[in-house]
Amino acid sequence: MQENIFLNIIYLIASVLFIIGIKRLGSPKTARAGNLYSSLGMLLAIVATLLDYRILTFEYIIVGLVIGSAIGALLALKVQMTEMPQMVGLLNGFGGAASTLVALAEYHKLYPGLPQYDSITILLSVFIGAITFTGSLIAFGKLQGIVTGGSITYPFQHPLNLLLIIVTVGLAVAGVLNPEMVELYYIILVISLSLGVLLVIPIGGADMPVVISLLNSYSGIAASATGFVLNNNMLIIAGALVGASGIILTNIMCKGMNRSLMNVLLGGWGTPPAGTGPVEQKKVVVKSVDPEEAAMIFDAARSVIIVPGYGMAVAQAQHAVRDLANALAQKGIEVKYAIHPVAGRMPGHMNVLLAEADVSYDKMFSLEEINDDFSNTDVALIIGANDVVNPAARHDKNSPIYGMPILNVDHSKTVIINKRSMNPGYAGIDNELFGYPNALMFFGDAKDAVNKLTHEIKAL
Repeated sequence: MQENIFLNIIYLIASVLFIIGIKRLGSPKTARAGNLYSSLGMLLAIVATLLDYRILTFEYIIVGLVIGSAIGALLALKVQMTEMPQMVGLLNGFGGAASTLVALAEYHKLYPGLPQYDSITILLSVFIGAITFTGSLIAFGKLQGIVTGGSITYPFQHPLNLLLIIVTVGLAVAGVLNPEMVELYYIILVISLSLGVLLVIPIGGADMPVVISLLNSYSGIAASATGFVLNNNMLIIAGALVGASGIILTNIMCKGMNRSLMNVLLGGWGTPPAGTGPVEQKKVVVKSVDPEEAAMIFDAARSVIIVPGYGMAVAQAQHAVRDLANALAQKGIEVKYAIHPVAGRMPGHMNVLLAEADVSYDKMFSLEEINDDFSNTDVALIIGANDVVNPAARHDKNSPIYGMPILNVDHSKTVIINKRSMNPGYAGIDNELFGYPNALMFFGDAKDAVNKLTHEIKAL
């Protein structure tokens, strides 16, 4: 009895650390501390669980700990920051797989005298965990380029998904009433694995930040269900925190991309909110500058806002951008960074990349914090961003991005856009900003172009 009280006290402390950690993860300035608090909470929870009297042997646990730690350390050292979105997606999948395997192991442990309550929680854990596993693998494949980033649709897509869900519910009811029928549980497993693929594969690469947030929530819900399977309070609380925060973040991301949550939940259901007419693609006439001309524009400026996008991540240009900002600061020019919530491939992607390049958190501002500053800014420099700075989102009701919150870069005195080419962004439409009178195109690979620009600025 005393051991059980001690265990729950440790779990309570770990839960508080999780909550503090999540709270601090909400700001780039406190994110590292939040990560530390959360990690400490998880360490306490793991140690307390291992010391629980129900643990009979540690041999397999130690083997798993050594192998898992070695893999984790290798990934931490080898995976580039630009590959972090797919890494997060993969880890979500591992979480779902772990929940599924634990639930099935508990089923066989209690078989054949499985209580109905336990059968319900086991089926929930298997269903959600399996969907999370295969769905995350597809998301990883899309981000890694193994699977096409486009939307893959097929005939009767939604009726088929609905039919599979109805069949799963029916089989689950039968499994609860007849827990000795092992085959029902494995049929549900196979259907759930298939649903994970079918629900995610129709979603295009543009919506991957939302999908990753949603799958992260799924992994938390699966973990919480597994906590009920094991009667482990810590797992229930931790899973619920991840599930709830993931859903909240998914909703924020949906608003940031002008997508409905139902569109994501059902795997490409419907279309993004927009007008009723076709999108009219207008011929955009652009003006371009070379590094020397751009350097002279920056040299005459007093304030600059840098807008990073996925193009910066692809070119791994975050260090070059930092060097440019430092060169501008040495000339007495104020430099800020404007971070759109869906810039990149996962929530906070740009913040992570800039932090890796030792950019001060004080220089990073969210859309809400900085949007009013553009009208008082001399130069807005866009590095590989597209749809998140397209003014069509504000006024063109026929545009697929209509209603999406954007950064008001066009309000700046001068806008310089660095891109490799005139190719459209994820929305597949031309960016009308490129043809604005105050906009100048600065073509080239982001890293190379920014390095040349920095060299020219230092030479002035």
